[in-house]
Amino acid sequence: MIVAGLQTDVAWEDPPANFRRAEELATRAVRAGARLVVLPEMFATGFSMDAAKVAPRGPEIRDFLAGLARKLEVHVLGGYVEPGEPRPRNACSLLGPDGSERLRYHKIHPFSFAGEHLHYAAGEALPAVEVEGVRVTPVICYDLRFPELFRAAADRTDLFVVIASWPAKRAEAWRALLLARAIENLAFVLGVNRVGVGAGEPHSGDSTLLDPYGRVLASASQVETFLLAEVDPGLSRRARESTGFLNDRRPDLYRRLGL
Repeated sequence: MIVAGLQTDVAWEDPPANFRRAEELATRAVRAGARLVVLPEMFATGFSMDAAKVAPRGPEIRDFLAGLARKLEVHVLGGYVEPGEPRPRNACSLLGPDGSERLRYHKIHPFSFAGEHLHYAAGEALPAVEVEGVRVTPVICYDLRFPELFRAAADRTDLFVVIASWPAKRAEAWRALLLARAIENLAFVLGVNRVGVGAGEPHSGDSTLLDPYGRVLASASQVETFLLAEVDPGLSRRARESTGFLNDRRPDLYRRLGL
């Protein structure tokens, strides 16, 4: 399956402006062969901590994603704020070509350094879905720093998708952690990050698709664009069969050690 990451700039808290740029990039990516199109974390509003302002736009943003999937007849994954009590959630949905929601994920690790945990509730589940033969597990931004999350889903995942609003000042960590998650889980990893300035923070993108051996299949930095490459679930299976280190895990011991 050919997948595309849309490395967008984001007009702050302005969904209609962001819908226009997302649709333009998505259309170009689909014309180039993409069957799964991925947008960054909170792509329509920016990584806003004004939950009271952006959460009511969540249904509108999700409807846009569904409409885009129907219009282009592909799968679309994108992030938004989902209304909820006692607090909204940082969410993403994967919509099928008919516009139906096939998966919804809530960010398990709110970014406490920026106070995200004060405004958004943490998720409690790690769903996966098969898309045209590829088993896909999405996570959101700060989740990337927690290898336990990826390891828990490794056996049922061919492609991890990490959508983000990761600032340029920590770009080295972004690149290194994406690489580590691919190699240690023998899985494809697609990191889709925004560019431009949001809330005073520059973002360099550095969106990347890595194969199960950590080889870069596609990447982009600094500019609004899309990256495109093929994900072959057979390669992940073959890597696990030939390398085999995932079979040497000792989960019972890890639990006794408190891990």
